[in-house]
Amino acid sequence: MPRRTAHVRAAALAATLVAAVLALGGCDDGSGDGGAKAGADKGPSVIAPGKPGEPARTLSAEEAAKAAPDDTPNSADFRYTRMMIEHHEQALVLTALVPGRAASTSVERLAERISAAQKPEIGAMEGWLKNNGGDDREETHDHSAMPGMATDKQIAQLRASKGKAFDQLFLELMITHHQGAVTMATEALADGNNVLVEEMANDVVAQQTVEIDRMRGLMT
Repeated sequence: MPRRTAHVRAAALAATLVAAVLALGGCDDGSGDGGAKAGADKGPSVIAPGKPGEPARTLSAEEAAKAAPDDTPNSADFRYTRMMIEHHEQALVLTALVPGRAASTSVERLAERISAAQKPEIGAMEGWLKNNGGDDREETHDHSAMPGMATDKQIAQLRASKGKAFDQLFLELMITHHQGAVTMATEALADGNNVLVEEMANDVVAQQTVEIDRMRGLMT
C-alpha cells in the first residue's frame, strides 16, 4: 500500500475513533455515581472499522487513543515548508515581471493564476511553521541547490526581455521552476510525516503538473 494512502486511511480511522470516544464519553445511562464509576473503570468501548475485507474491531478508549497515527512533523516536513516558501517567493518575482513585457495574453493570464495560487500557499506554509514552532528557527538555503530555481543572471535576462522573446524565456524558466517544485513536493511525500504538509505537497504536485502541461502548450 502506498505510504500516502496508508496515512490517509490511518488519519480517517483516527478521526472515526476520536469521534466515537467523544460521543460515548458524553453518554449518560442515568445510573448516577455507580454508572460513572463503572465507566471510569472500564472506559467506553469503540467500534473501529476494519481494513477492506476485514471485520470491525471493538477497542477500549485506551486502545483507540493508541490507534491514532502519530503525525508529528519531522525534519523533512520543516525543510520542505521552509524551502518551498522561498521557491514560491521566486515564482512571484518571475510573474511580477510579466505585466508590460509579455506579448501573449495567455502568458499574462497564466502568470496571474500562478501568483494568485502561490501567495496564499506561502501564507499557509508560514502559518504551519508558526503553529509547529518552526518559525523561529533560522535557516538559509542555497538557491542554486534548490531544484528549478532561476539564477540571478536568468532573472536579469528575463527583466531585459520584451514581447515574444520574453514569453518564450518566461515559459522556459517557469516550466523548470514548476518541475523543481514537483520534485521537492514528491520528496516531502516520501520523507515527511505530517498530514497537513502532505496535503500541501499533494496540492503542489497536482496543480503545478497541470500548469507545466499548459505552459508547454504555449511554447512556440
